Amino acid sequence: MWNSPAEFFAMGGYALYVWCSFGVCLLVMLVEPISIRIRRKAIIQRLQQEHLAEQFDKEGRQ
Repeated sequence: MWNSPAEFFAMGGYALYVWCSFGVCLLVMLVEPISIRIRRKAIIQRLQQEHLAEQFDKEGRQ
């Protein structure tokens, strides 16, 4: 139990560990969706390039 906001933010002497943990968790939760979106775009672009290369290759064989 905390009697004041200062005691709450001090977290019983473990404030550095607690708030850094929350900060790292928040950072990961923000960065992960952005990273996934970037990787997804790169994969789609690579697949489109491969598809175009296959079409070009098929047209060259005819």
